Amino acid sequence: MNRDCRRAYFSGSVQGVGFRYTTHRLALGFDVAGFVRNLPDGRVELVIEGNPDEIHRFLGAVQDAMEPVIRGVDVQSCPAPDLPFDGFSIR
Repeated sequence: MNRDCRRAYFSGSVQGVGFRYTTHRLALGFDVAGFVRNLPDGRVELVIEGNPDEIHRFLGAVQDAMEPVIRGVDVQSCPAPDLPFDGFSIR
Protein backbone atom coordinates (compact mmCIF):
# COMPACT_ATOMS: atom_id res chain seq x y z
CA MET A 1 0.00 0.00 0.00
CA ASN A 2 1.23 3.50 -0.83
CA ARG A 3 2.04 5.31 2.44
CA ASP A 4 3.09 8.95 2.66
CA CYS A 5 4.17 11.14 5.53
CA ARG A 6 3.23 14.80 5.99
CA ARG A 7 4.22 17.35 8.61
CA ALA A 8 1.79 20.24 9.09
CA TYR A 9 2.39 23.36 11.16
CA PHE A 10 -0.70 25.28 12.25
CA SER A 11 -0.36 28.87 13.42
CA GLY A 12 -2.83 31.27 14.98
CA SER A 13 -4.56 30.92 18.34
CA VAL A 14 -4.07 27.16 18.18
CA GLN A 15 -2.87 26.41 21.71
CA GLY A 16 -5.17 26.22 24.72
CA VAL A 17 -8.31 25.76 22.58
CA GLY A 18 -8.57 21.95 22.36
CA PHE A 19 -6.73 21.72 19.03
CA ARG A 20 -4.74 18.60 19.93
CA TYR A 21 -7.74 16.82 21.44
CA THR A 22 -9.95 17.66 18.47
CA THR A 23 -7.25 16.43 16.09
CA HIS A 24 -6.89 13.20 18.07
CA ARG A 25 -10.67 12.64 18.02
CA LEU A 26 -10.82 13.28 14.27
CA ALA A 27 -7.91 10.90 13.62
CA LEU A 28 -10.00 8.02 14.99
CA GLY A 29 -12.27 8.35 11.94
CA PHE A 30 -9.46 8.11 9.39
CA ASP A 31 -6.90 5.48 8.45
CA VAL A 32 -3.92 7.60 9.56
CA ALA A 33 -1.25 7.33 12.22
CA GLY A 34 1.09 9.85 13.79
CA PHE A 35 0.99 12.52 16.47
CA VAL A 36 0.06 16.08 17.30
CA ARG A 37 1.90 18.36 19.72
CA ASN A 38 2.26 21.96 20.82
CA LEU A 39 5.49 23.74 19.90
CA PRO A 40 7.25 26.31 22.10
CA ASP A 41 6.73 29.02 19.45
CA GLY A 42 2.91 28.81 19.76
CA ARG A 43 2.27 26.62 16.73
CA VAL A 44 0.87 23.08 16.66
CA GLU A 45 2.76 20.38 14.78
CA LEU A 46 0.90 17.46 13.20
CA VAL A 47 2.81 14.50 11.73
CA ILE A 48 0.69 11.99 9.82
CA GLU A 49 1.36 8.84 7.91
CA GLY A 50 -1.10 7.09 5.61
CA ASN A 51 -2.55 6.85 2.14
CA PRO A 52 -2.13 10.23 0.37
CA ASP A 53 -5.91 10.62 -0.19
CA GLU A 54 -6.67 9.77 3.43
CA ILE A 55 -4.07 12.27 4.65
CA HIS A 56 -5.63 14.94 2.43
CA ARG A 57 -9.14 14.22 3.78
CA PHE A 58 -7.88 14.18 7.38
CA LEU A 59 -6.07 17.51 7.01
CA GLY A 60 -9.23 18.99 5.50
CA ALA A 61 -11.29 17.76 8.45
CA VAL A 62 -8.83 19.29 10.92
CA GLN A 63 -8.88 22.61 9.07
CA ASP A 64 -12.69 22.63 8.88
CA ALA A 65 -13.07 21.81 12.59
CA MET A 66 -10.49 24.33 13.79
CA GLU A 67 -10.93 27.04 11.14
CA PRO A 68 -11.82 29.83 13.61
CA VAL A 69 -8.44 29.58 15.38
CA ILE A 70 -6.14 28.81 12.43
CA ARG A 71 -4.31 31.72 10.82
CA GLY A 72 -1.94 29.69 8.66
CA VAL A 73 -1.02 26.13 7.67
CA ASP A 74 2.30 24.94 6.28
CA VAL A 75 2.22 21.32 5.04
CA GLN A 76 5.45 19.58 4.03
CA SER A 77 6.40 16.10 2.90
CA CYS A 78 8.50 14.24 5.42
CA PRO A 79 10.42 10.98 5.26
CA ALA A 80 8.43 7.99 6.41
CA PRO A 81 9.57 6.88 9.85
CA ASP A 82 11.82 3.82 10.05
CA LEU A 83 9.09 2.12 12.04
CA PRO A 84 5.45 2.91 11.24
CA PHE A 85 3.55 4.91 13.85
CA ASP A 86 1.42 2.87 16.20
CA GLY A 87 -1.90 4.70 16.07
CA PHE A 88 -2.33 8.41 16.66
CA SER A 89 -1.19 10.18 19.82
CA ILE A 90 -1.00 13.51 21.57
CA ARG A 91 2.52 14.41 22.62
